[in-house]
Amino acid sequence: MPKSSHMELVTLLEISKALADGKPLDRRLFAAMRVLAEYLDMRRGTVTLRDMTTGELGIAAAYGLTRQEISRGRYRIGEGIVGRVVKSGAPVVIPNVGDEPLFLNKTGARQQSDDRNMAFLCVPIIDNGEVAGVLSIDKLSAREQTFDAALSVMKIVAQLIAQTLRIERLLETERRENESLRLELKGRYSLGNLIGASKGMQEVFRTVLKVAASRATVLIRGESGTGKELIAKAIHSQSGRASKPFIKVNCAAIPENLLESEFFGHEKGAFTGAIAARRGKFEAADGGTIFLDEIGELAPQLQTKLLRVLQEREFERVGGNRSIRVDIRLLAATNRDLESAMRDGRFREDLYYRLNVVPVFLPPLRERIEDIPVLIDHFTRRFNEENGKHVSLGRKAVSLLSEYHWPGNVRELENTIERLIVLSENDTINDANIPVHVATGAAESSNGLTGTVQSLEKERIIRTLSSNGWIYARAARSLGVTERQLVYRVKKYGIERNDG
Repeated sequence: MPKSSHMELVTLLEISKALADGKPLDRRLFAAMRVLAEYLDMRRGTVTLRDMTTGELGIAAAYGLTRQEISRGRYRIGEGIVGRVVKSGAPVVIPNVGDEPLFLNKTGARQQSDDRNMAFLCVPIIDNGEVAGVLSIDKLSAREQTFDAALSVMKIVAQLIAQTLRIERLLETERRENESLRLELKGRYSLGNLIGASKGMQEVFRTVLKVAASRATVLIRGESGTGKELIAKAIHSQSGRASKPFIKVNCAAIPENLLESEFFGHEKGAFTGAIAARRGKFEAADGGTIFLDEIGELAPQLQTKLLRVLQEREFERVGGNRSIRVDIRLLAATNRDLESAMRDGRFREDLYYRLNVVPVFLPPLRERIEDIPVLIDHFTRRFNEENGKHVSLGRKAVSLLSEYHWPGNVRELENTIERLIVLSENDTINDANIPVHVATGAAESSNGLTGTVQSLEKERIIRTLSSNGWIYARAARSLGVTERQLVYRVKKYGIERNDG
């Protein structure tokens, strides 16, 4: 075999290997261009691809060009030599670009004096009978030089690139279909222990599935009982850290003076009672996920230290001076209005923005009424199985449960269904078995408030506001409604503050 033929085969083999690598497409194309450059002794080379939506041509990979030059290499079909090759589908050879008026030099790469003596070779990349782009090279031109051998190699390389693009397109289609199927199967009614067919919950499921694979910090917002911890567990279980620890810390349940030790651990003798060194939650979560529930309750001093951990992924134990580095994914949750707390100086602004990278808002149950029958069915099956029963809920019972406003959200519904199943003496639960406050609340929702009920509600609102110092956020939580709903009722009943 002639030496030139052997080198050609070796070159094409190396280019095939580069294009078949599992790296991103632009890196594979660049690797192929680098091999081609060595074989053809070319100064520059580009793979220009066609956007099938806009029709515009742009450089997807280049050898011998700067980033700025690459960004300038954009053409319309028919514009310049590259655009003409796309339009005609035929190769073009220009022995001296300095003598060719159609050569646009859009990239601005050809500024040197010997660039006028450069040959420009351009072949189409044809995929399924359609020009998908252009492979072009700059090569020093010699008098009476022929370019047949170079064109032959370039045409084969263009075919290999076309095949790579076709495979990439098929893989992308398959990825989209798999993602769509994954969302449909996992997100239609449930994700882990999360149940929901409503539009709001479907959006939550999509966000969870999208963000799970990343390292992004997620802030889960929602009223008490909406399932914030379940969201955190779903993100962890869908991530690459699923086999690693999932550590939960309830910031509101730990005394402030113990919270730092709980977070970061302590050394022996750090304080009275510290008879041995102890790892904190952040160390325990190394490699996995740490979930900080009720983050809005975190003391200012701890907010500062948490910010450092988020920024540097390191901390010291209480009483220690050795920095400990951890690899953690942080998830946080709150039912507090962090924006108001931030404005009032009770929550650090820089920490807020560090936590709020990807916010997930869990809608209250009263805003996802269509999920209530689905949840009822789920909890009924679960508690029947746990208690060895075969109880079902009658149509009227389900109707009453669906019309109640559920201030305690999913947690309150879950507890209600468990109580009904456990206490049931029959195989069917009817409307007479529904708790009085639920049945009354459902009747009020469906029939409108009577004058007597309105009077009682007005008195309760005044009493709750008064006992909470007329702080609407606190009163709303006591009443089991949102602050906006409380304001609406105050205006509706014409309630005015009277401290006299």
